Amino acid sequence: MPATLHGMQTNTTPTSRVGPIGRLGRYTATHFRVVLIAWLLVAVVLGFFAPRVETALSGAGWEATGSQSVQARQLIDRNFRGLSSYGLMTVVSSPAKTVSEPSFRAAIARVERTLRADGAVSTVLEPSTGVSISRDGHTAIVRAGAAHDSNAMVQAADRLKGKLAALTSGGVRVNLTGAPAMWSDFNAANRSAMLKSEVISWPVTVLILLVAFGSLVAAGLPLMLTMLGLMAAAGSLYLATKVMPVSIWAMNFALMFALALGVDYALFIVHRFRGAFFGSKLSAVDATAVTMDTAGKAVLFSGGTVLISLSAVMLVPSPAFRSTSLGIMLAVIFVLAATLTLLPAVLTKLGPRVDKLGLPRARSGEHRSDRFAAWGERLWKRPVAYGALALAALVALAIPTTQLKIAMPSIKVIPTADSSRVGYQQVQAAMGPGATGPLQIVAPVALATHIAQITARDPGITAVLPTQTSNGYALVTAIPKQDPSSPAVGATIERLHAALPTGVLVGGAVAEKDDLQNALSAKTPLVIGVVLGLGFLLLLIALQAPLLAAVGVLTNLLATAAAFGVAKWVFQDGVLHSLLGFQPQGFLDAWGPVFFFAMIFAISMDYTVFLLSSAKEHWDRSHDPKEAMIEGLAHSGRVIFAAGAEMVAVFFTFALSGPLPPKEMGIILGIAVLLDAALIRLLLLPVLLRLMGRWAWYLPHWAHRVLPEVSLGHA
Repeated sequence: MPATLHGMQTNTTPTSRVGPIGRLGRYTATHFRVVLIAWLLVAVVLGFFAPRVETALSGAGWEATGSQSVQARQLIDRNFRGLSSYGLMTVVSSPAKTVSEPSFRAAIARVERTLRADGAVSTVLEPSTGVSISRDGHTAIVRAGAAHDSNAMVQAADRLKGKLAALTSGGVRVNLTGAPAMWSDFNAANRSAMLKSEVISWPVTVLILLVAFGSLVAAGLPLMLTMLGLMAAAGSLYLATKVMPVSIWAMNFALMFALALGVDYALFIVHRFRGAFFGSKLSAVDATAVTMDTAGKAVLFSGGTVLISLSAVMLVPSPAFRSTSLGIMLAVIFVLAATLTLLPAVLTKLGPRVDKLGLPRARSGEHRSDRFAAWGERLWKRPVAYGALALAALVALAIPTTQLKIAMPSIKVIPTADSSRVGYQQVQAAMGPGATGPLQIVAPVALATHIAQITARDPGITAVLPTQTSNGYALVTAIPKQDPSSPAVGATIERLHAALPTGVLVGGAVAEKDDLQNALSAKTPLVIGVVLGLGFLLLLIALQAPLLAAVGVLTNLLATAAAFGVAKWVFQDGVLHSLLGFQPQGFLDAWGPVFFFAMIFAISMDYTVFLLSSAKEHWDRSHDPKEAMIEGLAHSGRVIFAAGAEMVAVFFTFALSGPLPPKEMGIILGIAVLLDAALIRLLLLPVLLRLMGRWAWYLPHWAHRVLPEVSLGHA
């Protein structure tokens, strides 16, 4: 009986018993024009706002919302003319001249005029002896109060640092430093590094896709999803900036995830479509419906796990973390939506043309890989030997994680030639290592003398500046003995918290970093627990197998631990630092564990779902554990291998970037994907399926009654 008009099938056709995702695929397959117009509207509307996003994103937000230090900054901004941690600090320095000489004084006057001309400056303080002029007179600091919030002050630093540097003349050098200037330089360096990495990664991605798909037309489909998802996410982020500050990092990470998941999802869907269309000789509509009923479900569950992992980062009380997570989630949502609607519509429209401009050896309909089937047979025969080898390697790599140290980024993450780092070093050389990280203590004016005395007695404080008073508040500024990145300064802050009366607030840029690090340390176990718990629950629903869901989560955790073990060697111990071109800090940046954990887990769950959903299809059909393991690997191994190779190549390009944070991101994520794809999904997890046998798919009766019925195979 032939298919009826518009692709509706009789009860004898392959698509007569498809589920909701299969029916969605059939709808998109038969309504190409509707789907295309809908996505064109999305692209036009959100694409209109997308080019504006770069200038609208915020450069600050790396703070713990509601912390003492943030409260102190807000009080100082209101009551002390904005002379808080986000005020501007301009260093005027000369090795040959002193502040008493006319040319030096003229340089200071030019700096003051430039600062006063900017609307973000509320007040300008000229240098004063004993406070902001070094003892030898060769260095002076011009301070400017913040008239706006931290994000606006970083934008002010963007505008002013070039103007101020241009005032350098006659042997007197001018450099903008302080928190706004450092974040400005930090963001600019990372933006430049990300762009360079993207220039390298796109050609590599196209080449890998061409090899993986065997056809230029098919290889273009992931790029379509990536560009559409990224454009929509960028436009959405711009609109989000009208409601709340959104970190500039949101766009960087959104691009990375749009590319990674666009490739992953397209690989899985197109691979299955070609198998159904060319291998089973179904019509394009039937092949699309069957594809979405199987691979489409797996992609939906995979996208769900990615979103769950990233949403857990929202538990960290920091605007930068939350908005960056939001940016990635928007990219994932749009890529996922395009994968489930636009991609099947385009595949149906292309039909046999999906293999146009193919490579000479490309063969249509290669849904099953004989090589991965043979690999599965080998693992089935010798599971213990292969499994022990993989497990030993992963455990050996994971052990160093127990000695991992974390801290907030130091000045070493800023390029050595940038003005904020040069000014930072000039201040330290002239006034001591702690001069670049003053503590600002805010208290009721009645406690001013008492607070100053307690602060001066602390062994970590080298000097206490004259107390300022305003509107019933006192501001005590204390200079620590050590560099702001030293753990000793954190210990000093903790002692002051304990010694000072209740209600007294300890602020300053170094205190804000300390509060954020404490918030990260407190929330990291919760984030990890939520990611693991919800990841297990989603796998349980998808696979209907508690033991297998637990194994999937635990193997993800093992790959993550191994990646952080490598990170300890590289970034804490400095192994390969000369080759990679960075100066080790002696620790991993504190935002790495929580953020990279969520990202690694999200990507790992992609491969877990692809492998185990394929295995479950065969288990549901035959209830033979050997067939489930071998055929699951045979039908998903090539996709996992190609997707993993693409992501490793992309992530490792970030290791070539100049600043340290992109290197951390590239190395950690690249190693994690390499280990996950090579040692876990294509080796350890199939071995565990072999060893668990039928128990891998066991579902207790009580769980069968509770869980929603889900089938990842086509009936």
